[in-house]
Amino acid sequence: MLFTLVRQMNLSETDAADLLTEVLLANPQLNDRFIEMVENIHMKQRMMGMTFAIKSREAKDRYIDSQFKNSLDELLSDAANYGTEIVLRKLIMSYIALGLAQNLGIDYHAATEELYYYMRKRDEETHTALMKHVRSIIERSRHR
Repeated sequence: MLFTLVRQMNLSETDAADLLTEVLLANPQLNDRFIEMVENIHMKQRMMGMTFAIKSREAKDRYIDSQFKNSLDELLSDAANYGTEIVLRKLIMSYIALGLAQNLGIDYHAATEELYYYMRKRDEETHTALMKHVRSIIERSRHR
């Protein structure tokens, strides 16, 4: 659906996602139907996440709420114990792996393994590029 918006309206993927979000937020019934469609396509038809897909909406929301809070706490703990560079590295790596998963149509774990394989083959190059961006983000955040 998102890529149809991109093509039909000549939008960037980010703008199309923002537009879709705006439309769904304005219409709760459409939002509910949309999430049901997404769950059907991405979980039930592919037989992935079935234990999550068959739960009630309230149970799904409780699970997501718990995961949301735990993830935020974990990032804060990592920042306190290991520093902001490690947290940013973790977030950037997750972002890249998620992009690979979405673009290649593979699961997140497989995408992460592919990314690590690639990075191991180009260890110095990828480490240098990654840390350069981490430090750049930190530096830019200080000047705001």
